[in-house]
Formats: sequence, structure tokens, C-alpha cells
Amino acid sequence: MRILDIRETAIPLKSTLKNSSFDFTEMTTSVVAVITDVVREGRPVAGFAFNSTGRYACGAQMRARFIPRILAAEPQSLLDATGENIEPAKVLAVMLQREKSGGHSERSIAIGTIEVALWDAVAKIAGKPLHRLIAERYNGGKVAERVFCYVGGGWYLPGQTIRDLQDEMLRHLDAGYTMVKMKVGGLPLADDVRRVEAVKLVLGDRAALAVDANAKFQRDEALAYARALSAFGLRWFEEPCDPLDFALLSEIAGVYAPPLATGENLYSTQDVENLVRFGGLKPERRDVIQVDPPQAYGIVQYAATVAMLERHGWPRTALFPHGGNQMSLAIAGGFGLGGAESYPGVFGDFGGFADDARVENGHLRLSDRPGIGFEGQAGLYRIMRELTA
Repeated sequence: MRILDIRETAIPLKSTLKNSSFDFTEMTTSVVAVITDVVREGRPVAGFAFNSTGRYACGAQMRARFIPRILAAEPQSLLDATGENIEPAKVLAVMLQREKSGGHSERSIAIGTIEVALWDAVAKIAGKPLHRLIAERYNGGKVAERVFCYVGGGWYLPGQTIRDLQDEMLRHLDAGYTMVKMKVGGLPLADDVRRVEAVKLVLGDRAALAVDANAKFQRDEALAYARALSAFGLRWFEEPCDPLDFALLSEIAGVYAPPLATGENLYSTQDVENLVRFGGLKPERRDVIQVDPPQAYGIVQYAATVAMLERHGWPRTALFPHGGNQMSLAIAGGFGLGGAESYPGVFGDFGGFADDARVENGHLRLSDRPGIGFEGQAGLYRIMRELTA
């Protein structure tokens, strides 16, 4: 077998959402198709992926370096021991040829998106859901049926009132979620505290609440928020500062007693190891690591990151991948992680899960569809199929 072609296109998200740091009006995403010569049901098997929301399309690197390297490789050199399927680790090694150590963010998203599309193809060729294939390779064969899933919301919207925010959170509860997350940092501290108080009031004991500052704060504001939010008993305070500012993060951890969460903007195993060594986060505090696997070189490298964290005493239940999409859901289920996030109705075709997915008591049942399961998302799958025409 062989990889016939790899194609990429950039798609605008067309969103007016705003968090504490930026809006999404210019946001784009790269959609990738890996087309193989394996034929199922009369058509070549193709694997798909996209770089998750919050990262711009990165097709230039793909087209200039990574796709040509794969297509120029001897096809047999990219296969597993059976010779009947692709070995993603071998393809990853080919993409990393002539790449200097470090500088991960310049290339990791482009590489990771291609790598996850490869996994989609591998799982389809194997006739298995991706989460099952990952569990067999990286989780001792422990296959999950359901994954805990929390919902991200509480964005800053023009004209939004506190009542509007409360109504949004109540809709998430009615949809079956038992944990919600809201944005902070887009208004003055006193106003944000009132927003958090209002959401806590309507949630009561029905759901846990987390907040997300999207790495906006410098030292003084970060510490002020940490002190003000400590009394609310939040599930976590997410990205209070730049995740690479380990000294400040450690200082915040000394002020903020409840759990912290960060890591979605780290792009290598080494970055994550530095975070847990020097950033003041500890598993016994119930702190959370949020590495985004498709953006950090993909699933093979994420397995190395998980192994590293376990050596440092971090359980898999402390890992919640960023993403809010089918890719992160399959990865969370396959590795046996703490859970995944969800962004229903937020990013158009690129947000959420299969059209028939239903949240029950905070959990989402994993699909039996081969691969990642994009076929269950009609709008997104139409976009992806256009790449194979």
C-alpha cells in the first residue's frame, strides 16, 4: 500500500467571538486529507484532520516541507511490520528530517495536523475507531466506552448581559453537562467577579465551574485575579499567564489554592516537562495539564508526553486535552485521560462532535465509526470530502 496524495486547504471560521485576549474574526484553520491506495466500498481510504480552533491555518509549511518529504519517501519505508498499514511514527520521522531541535511552534501544528490525519486513515484501514486503536497501543488495551466532557462558554459578546450569561450556562446544564467553563479577563476585575458570582448562583450544586483567562495577564493582574477567585471553589483557573513564564505561574500557584490548568499553548514534550518541573503545578493539587495533541506533533509524540508526565507522578486523569472536537475526544478516550472539552454551536462545522452525539450526566459515548468519526458530522465531512474530489 502507499500514500497517493496529501492535500490541504485553509478555511475561515467566520466567527465574531471574543475571549480576554483576541477575537476570531480573522481565524482560519487548515483541513488536511491523506489519500491512500487502499479501496473500501469503492473509494480510496482517506484520513482527515484540521488544526483546532485558536491556531491559524498553516498550509505553507505543509506544502513547502512536510508533504513533499512524505510523498518523496520510499512507500514501503512508511509501513508497519505487517506491510498492510501506515506506521505514523515512521511518517513523523520523515517529516522531521532536516528540522533543527527546538523552535517547535513554527512546525508542530503543521506536522501534528498531518499526523492525526494519518491516524484517521490508519484506523479506517484497520476497521477500528481511533480511540480503540490508541487504547490498544498506548493504554494497555483498556478501551473506554464513554468520556467525561465539560463545556466551554461564557464568551464576551456584544451587548451581553449577566442574565444572558446565566441563561447560557443553564442551557448547558439542560444539555447534560455537569461542568462548565467561562471566560475571564475581558472586563475589569470587579465586573468579572460579578459574572463569576452570577454563574455560580445559577449553577448551585448542579455543576462545577472553571474559568479561563487565555494567558492574558501579566504579574499584577494575574495575582489580583488569583486572590479574588480563590474563594469561589472553582474546578480550575485556566491559563492565568503565559504558560512559558514558569516563575510567574509558580508564584500564582502559591497564591491560588484551588487547581490551576494550563499547557494548551505548549508544543513539545520538553516544554511540558519544564512546565511541571518549574511552573509550580502539582498533581496533588488537582492541577490540570491541557496539551493539545494534534498541535504538539500529533499522537505519537503525545504518547511520549503522557509517559513523561507519568514519570513525574501525574495520573492520566489530570490530563484534559484542549480542542472541543472529534480528534481530542478520540484521543482522550484512547489514552484514558480525565476528559475532553466541548464547544457546541461556537465554531460552526469545526466545533463539537457527531451530529447524533448526546451528553448524559457529563459524559459522551464514543462512536463505533472507524477512524476519528468525522463521517458523523455532516457539515464538516462535506468540507473534508471536497479535498478528495
